[in-house]
Amino acid sequence: MTHVRTAAMALVALLLVVAGAWASWNSAQHVLLAKGREHGTLTVTDCTDETCSGRYVPEDPSSSRRTLSIARSVAAEKGVTIPVVVKPGTDEGVRTGWGGGLHAWLPLGGALLLAAPLVGGGMRLPRTAWSLAGVGGAVLVAAFFAL
Repeated sequence: MTHVRTAAMALVALLLVVAGAWASWNSAQHVLLAKGREHGTLTVTDCTDETCSGRYVPEDPSSSRRTLSIARSVAAEKGVTIPVVVKPGTDEGVRTGWGGGLHAWLPLGGALLLAAPLVGGGMRLPRTAWSLAGVGGAVLVAAFFAL
C-alpha cells in the first residue's frame, strides 16, 4: 500500500511541476529565445487589472508598431520604461532581462513550492522536498527583487 501512496504522490507532484513549467514556458520562450525577434522599449501610459499598455519604441526603425501591451506586474506603473521583446504575430510584449526571465518563471516557482509538501510528506523524501521548496522560493524572491 505504501508503494501506491508514493506513486500517487509522485504523480501529483510531477503534474504540478509540469503544469508550472508549461504555464511558464508561454512567456519564458520569448525571453530565452529572443534572438531574431522584435525588441524595443515600452513606456507605460495606461494600466488595467491585467495588462498595461503604452508607447512602444522599437530598436529597428523600420517597425511600424507604435503601441504595445504587456502583462501587468508590480513593476509596471505609469511612466516606467520597460525593455521588451514582442511576441510574434501579436501586439503583446514580454519584459526582457533578468526581471522578465524571472517573472516568466513565477508559475514554475509556485509549482515547486506546492509540490514540496507532497514530496516531503507523501513520498517521505524530506531532503528533496526542502530542495524543491528552496528552488521555488528562490525563484519567487529573486523575481520580487529583480522587478
